[in-house]
Amino acid sequence: MRTNFDLPDELIYLDGNSLGAMPVNVPQRLQQAALDGWRTGLIRSWNARNWHELPLTLGDRLAKLMGAAPGEVLIVDSTSINLFKLLSAALELRPDRRTIISEQQNFPSDLHIIQGAIDHFYSDHRLLLGGDDDDSVVELITEDTAVVTLTHISYRTGLIRDMQRITEAAHASGALVIFDLAHSLGAVPVDLNNTGVDFAVGCTYKYLNAGPGGPAYLFIADRHLQGAQNPLTGWQGHADPFSFDTRYVAAGTIEKFRCGTPAILSYIALEESLDIFEGIDLSTVRQKSIDLTDFFIELVESMCQGHGLTLASPRDSSRRGSQVCLTSAHGWPIMQALIAHGVIGDFRAPDILRFGFAPLYIGYEDVWVAVALLAEILDSGTWENPVYATRKLVT
Repeated sequence: MRTNFDLPDELIYLDGNSLGAMPVNVPQRLQQAALDGWRTGLIRSWNARNWHELPLTLGDRLAKLMGAAPGEVLIVDSTSINLFKLLSAALELRPDRRTIISEQQNFPSDLHIIQGAIDHFYSDHRLLLGGDDDDSVVELITEDTAVVTLTHISYRTGLIRDMQRITEAAHASGALVIFDLAHSLGAVPVDLNNTGVDFAVGCTYKYLNAGPGGPAYLFIADRHLQGAQNPLTGWQGHADPFSFDTRYVAAGTIEKFRCGTPAILSYIALEESLDIFEGIDLSTVRQKSIDLTDFFIELVESMCQGHGLTLASPRDSSRRGSQVCLTSAHGWPIMQALIAHGVIGDFRAPDILRFGFAPLYIGYEDVWVAVALLAEILDSGTWENPVYATRKLVT
């Protein structure tokens, strides 16, 4: 599968959990879309190339990777915007309840969106935060809970939430659930409908390899499609957008959760990535992910002893996503030294070194070479060079 991606030979890329590698055919597809679709076809391409339908047609293709049905997934906007839309829709479906439950270590943007919704639109609601363990979340659920919104796999540790248990606990109290799948889809099997999940959001630029700022997606279970309403009533969500009716009438399908005009070139890149996933068994991908991360942990603990590295990810592979996180008081300069020497991971404040293992293009030799270099940088003190201490805007 590695031949499907265009990676520099001199690099080992362990950051697919942040930005996926570029599929090898993307430049050609983008050039074709720009020259034939945009330059030559101009506005005619919205019809001739079915650009307008891409949020739904690509959504149906993506649905196969998450155990969803056609018409339940829409490729649109960003993860943060989609979370706001679905949170609002869920709260309106539970108008007599006033509690939202999330988690202390959720991705900050998710918490910002939730708190912003409370501050500006739902001031009579409250937010309760559970811990990393599922028990601490389940214990917060009561008859007043409207929505439980969590990230399926933690961006900080790679911890996998028990989606089935949390969904069942929420439903037992009459609450709804929203899962953020940003660090899940494309790396681990997800089966939303068999699990009973109500709503989900996520991005396409990590393990799905759709490119920087690739379009996000949202999932709405069919049973909620009629009742759920989009708070951002843009023209693309209208039942007949090209009637240019000034009176808003929502579409009768998931397309009512569209808002503005889609960024077509990003959709073209996603289309190429989805071509790669056709026919791939995600359970096989998942097993390789487990093997790669287990191997990485084993090597780090045998080759990097005595340098203050601590495993922050679950040791149990069944509770760990496709990333391994280590903590170190010197995490930033260590990671910068690694990157400078050809192994790319990333850093999350205050002390986390993150290593992502995208099974479609990472192999066992990559893991061995990466850990050997990490050990060399630690043993030699290379990371202590002041040049590696300089902070950058994007970490």
